[in-house]
Amino acid sequence: MSTLLKFYRPLFSIPYSTRTVQLGTHRFHCLFKPKRRIRCVSTSSHSQPSIGIGGKWESPEFSELWLQNTISRKKEVFRPKTEGKVGMYVCGVTAYDLSHIGHARVYVTFDVLYRYLRHLGYQVTYVRNFTDVDDKIISRAKELGEDPISLSRRYCEEFNRDMVYLHCLPPSAEPRVSDHMPQILDMIKQIIENGYAYIVDGDVYFSVEKFPDYGRLSGRKLEDNRAGERVAVDSRKKHPADFALWKTAKEGEPFWDSPWGPGRPGWHIECSAMSAAYLGYSFDIHGGGMDLVFPHHENEIAQSCAVCNHSNISYWIHNGFVTVDSEKMSKSLGNFFTIRQVIDLYHPLALRLFLLGTHYQSPINYADVLLESASDRIFYIYQVPQYPTSLQMEEACLSSLSLPSSQPTPHRHMNTLHDCESALSQRDVVTLKDTIPPDTVNIINNFYNVFVTSMSDDLHTPVVLAALSDPLKTINDLLHTRKGKKQELRIESLAAFGKILGNVLSTLGLMPESYSEQLRDKALKRAKLTEDQVLQKIDERTAARKNKEYERSDIIRKDLAAVGIALMDSPDGTTWRPAVPLAIQEQQVSIT
Repeated sequence: MSTLLKFYRPLFSIPYSTRTVQLGTHRFHCLFKPKRRIRCVSTSSHSQPSIGIGGKWESPEFSELWLQNTISRKKEVFRPKTEGKVGMYVCGVTAYDLSHIGHARVYVTFDVLYRYLRHLGYQVTYVRNFTDVDDKIISRAKELGEDPISLSRRYCEEFNRDMVYLHCLPPSAEPRVSDHMPQILDMIKQIIENGYAYIVDGDVYFSVEKFPDYGRLSGRKLEDNRAGERVAVDSRKKHPADFALWKTAKEGEPFWDSPWGPGRPGWHIECSAMSAAYLGYSFDIHGGGMDLVFPHHENEIAQSCAVCNHSNISYWIHNGFVTVDSEKMSKSLGNFFTIRQVIDLYHPLALRLFLLGTHYQSPINYADVLLESASDRIFYIYQVPQYPTSLQMEEACLSSLSLPSSQPTPHRHMNTLHDCESALSQRDVVTLKDTIPPDTVNIINNFYNVFVTSMSDDLHTPVVLAALSDPLKTINDLLHTRKGKKQELRIESLAAFGKILGNVLSTLGLMPESYSEQLRDKALKRAKLTEDQVLQKIDERTAARKNKEYERSDIIRKDLAAVGIALMDSPDGTTWRPAVPLAIQEQQVSIT
């Protein structure tokens, strides 16, 4: 099956394949069972669920936070350098083009870590930089006849728009290279003075042989290393792996004055200088994609230690690649889809859910079947009846998720929130019971235990997503089944489920600004239909059924289902909802 998207083609020429993408396979649901439940003292009351109006239960068990540390090659218990505070630096994009979903995976991963640390009560200083001085930026600017800094600034803004679409919280600071030349120059001077660098014709190189621990992060031996730059090897180097700290200015390129002549910084020194400027030489977490382990992060360690022998970063965390045909998605290979391309056809939360459906360290193969599954799952979580019912107001109440103060508050743009406020205003909230049934308590406690245990086990988001099934099923039972409607303390149970789901979904960054109409609009676009065309088909099918033309009725239903439009019949009429197209459903069946 071919993908709905075509590889993004940038304005300048790069080699890329025009072959059809053969989609990979992946199973979304995970059968993982938590391995351990370690009792420990919570760092904050924010870790404990509370529902406000009704319902009290025992605090679930808590697990210590374990993170896979690249430098030690094992999971380690997270212990911040300063109690209650975390410093985290994540390498940002080189801003010369629109970002692709490989970038999205990096920043969704660390957004979830950021949110979960905050959920645990930590005060987090999250620094994510922009590289706005680089060979690729200069090359792109020449192609477009644009100033490199201006071009990069424009793509920094585009990147931030993408992050808003994907519900990534803004970091504490977003430093840019062009704004930090004094810090970069000071660091290079110190490296030279400490004997770790040498000057050749105005260029400054780091001497890797002077740093015995070089290769500690990546596990590479010095004799196996290639040059630590994104350019060809310079014969003037003392060792092929020596990398540039400062580059002499070339004609037509931006430059800054320095003690070694006009020029610009090398790639690696930028992050060392900016992380030190905002977090110091010793902080908790440094993150990025797996492709940055070598040479970028390896060189950062060497540079920072060359300046300060007390430089120490406790946890190096790296996410796996997004792949196409098991090949890394990248701009250099031309086999990539931009975030904009994907969210043009799918709700941004569907893309986020897709990215969280695989553990962050594992590779994830891009495939339409996974995007469709994620989109269907998002609709299931947030769907609202398309026709008025006596239960619609109560279901809408689930969207009014009162979150702890540490959690970002969802934007209140949804009609369902207005409906919920109207419903609550008609109720005497004081009369609601302050308890909930034992069955509800058990489901909530089990769900929250899975959430905390799985997230604390190196951010196992697929397990949390799979665990949503039980509370969601119970909510649907309470809303729609005869037995559920008769349950004692039903409204109190719905309020309790709404509270805990809001807490968890917000921590995952899956709380929507609006959902139903956007999901429907994206489904129509993928189906290449308009709302009026679907309604016309519904009218045609209704007429066919009335005339007992059942074969014609079935054909209309199947034709719509084939393009991802599912019809739902009820006593009040026929409505439609987004669904996984039939061909992709068949592909899912073949996978399972």
